[in-house]
Amino acid sequence: MQIASLGSGSKGNATLISHDKTTILVDCGFSLRQFEQRLLKLEISPNKIDAILLTHEHSDHSGGVARLSAKFSIPVWSTVGTARAVFENDFSYNPLCGGESAQIGCFDILPVTVPHDAGEPVQFVFCHVASGKKLGILTDTGHITNHIIKAYDNLDALLLEFNYDQTMLDTGPYPYQLKQRVSGDMGHLSNEQSIYLLRQINTSGLNCLIAAHISENNNTRQIVEQQLNQLDTIPSPILASQESGFDWINI
Repeated sequence: MQIASLGSGSKGNATLISHDKTTILVDCGFSLRQFEQRLLKLEISPNKIDAILLTHEHSDHSGGVARLSAKFSIPVWSTVGTARAVFENDFSYNPLCGGESAQIGCFDILPVTVPHDAGEPVQFVFCHVASGKKLGILTDTGHITNHIIKAYDNLDALLLEFNYDQTMLDTGPYPYQLKQRVSGDMGHLSNEQSIYLLRQINTSGLNCLIAAHISENNNTRQIVEQQLNQLDTIPSPILASQESGFDWINI
């Protein structure tokens, strides 16, 4: 199993998961032109993408999905609530429902309902059917719930949001209402909340941890690394960037 990112942050997100002959794209918040330019570095053609999974309707995740799907005839998978917010009424997609697994190629995919200020947001846990290896993606989540802890337990790899440092957010330039949105129960995960999740789940089998969706205004990579150094049971983290994401990583 492999994972790569074309960019991670408030200006655009796109993540690729691949194994054998199945390649899945999670979100596309980039223009079609930018997506194709960024994809070149990963040495993969858009025609090799078998499906697009959509987490929610915010433009940094959904902005390029419809055009990408249309140009390369890539099927889209989305919850009904997200699809209603993103697509025209006649757009054809495969419906997802939180808690109900779907199989695409060699992956069994669990959509996990998350608290976020969107219509019907989900994040995903991928299980490679033959090997049983599991990879989780968890961003754009306001707080950690018991069902999230259960869904993301015993993973082999995890891409996890470290959106903001509470002190930086409190003292930073954002207007009060935006600060409340980011740090609210339907906003994003702080460094402390993500550390909390890592303390609640079994990470003994975790061989890859990726810190993602790091705010350019309310966090720093150095702070994230310092926070993660508190944990002895996790591998050295990879920090995803907005500009370049990260190259293919073998799980």
